[in-house]
Amino acid sequence: MKKTIGYYLAFICLGISTALLGPILPSLAKQTHTTIGQAGILFPASSLGYLIGVILSGWLFDHISGHKIIASALVFMLLGFLAIPWLPWLGLVAVVIALTATVGSMIDVGSNTLIVWVHRRAVAPYMNGLHFFFGVGASLMPVLYSFVLQRTASFAASVSALTFLMLPAAIYVFLQPSPQQPEKEESGSAAPINYGLVILAAACFFAYVGMEIGFGGWLFTYAQAKGLADVSTAAILTSLYWGALTVGRLLGIPLAVPFSPRVILLSDFAICLTGAALVVFLPGSTGLLTVATILLGLGNATIFPTTINLLERRMTITGRVTSMIFVGVSLGGMFLPWLMGRLFETSGPDAAITAILVDTLVTLALYLVLIFGVKAHKALATA
Repeated sequence: MKKTIGYYLAFICLGISTALLGPILPSLAKQTHTTIGQAGILFPASSLGYLIGVILSGWLFDHISGHKIIASALVFMLLGFLAIPWLPWLGLVAVVIALTATVGSMIDVGSNTLIVWVHRRAVAPYMNGLHFFFGVGASLMPVLYSFVLQRTASFAASVSALTFLMLPAAIYVFLQPSPQQPEKEESGSAAPINYGLVILAAACFFAYVGMEIGFGGWLFTYAQAKGLADVSTAAILTSLYWGALTVGRLLGIPLAVPFSPRVILLSDFAICLTGAALVVFLPGSTGLLTVATILLGLGNATIFPTTINLLERRMTITGRVTSMIFVGVSLGGMFLPWLMGRLFETSGPDAAITAILVDTLVTLALYLVLIFGVKAHKALATA
């Protein structure tokens, strides 16, 4: 359990870093003398860095002590966040954002892989717990950021306050021995990879992560642009989204045992579609936006960990497999937030938020193939 606690601490830090960009985007635009639309390039920069980290992680976690990698990544993330408020040019900010995303992806890939190696077939509740703590970090971040900003009027102080957990988390993880890949323990070699299932899973994550990060990243700016919230209320809405996602993942811990991944995923998408439809077809109301925000947070909550649980039943989860799947995570986090930024500037906030509904429908279609077609891959996965 000590190892699992380390992954949970690392995921709180990862949640903070993931949810940070949306609320600080207006400040970064002002700091670098650019528009919101131009500053939106930071989303694809972050995802590009994440992609680089994902590609590197596949080899690293299969050959090097996983805990040393995660601990080092936390330290580099801390240094990156301390530097961001002092950078005067958008291009330089993009480089640092990309580098923090690179090490962040190593935390993501590593924790998702190592927790499977620790708990194996009993991983489902622990996996939901891991992503619950991601939500803890993500939901605390906007409130803490707004609290410090309002009292200090200092962008640098507000960002720096968000890094307080990263160094202790790095030390804790570093001091724990790393688990070994189960298949190597048993046979000395890794099982063959089912590439068809890996590609399908990557496509599902591409669409899903775009939906999760796109809404969470642009909600703050959307609420202000529509005149539905001031800075404080927009921060609360953003925190509410990640908070609902956190509560949903907490509820997902006990639900992961009695309910199958198929039932959980279909329920998740029903909730997501309801929330996305509300925000698109009934705009202009802070109350309805709040309800939609909660629904989208709850609906998105268990999609990621449940998908990993589903895949773990059908194939061997290695560092390389997780890395290939997370390429879809990276590209999805790059594409939709970037597209929303372009739509926001060229067609307005309503067009940007409509992209969430369209992406939700695309994601559902892909997941239906994964959910009802996954049995067809079982023979290959277990051959």
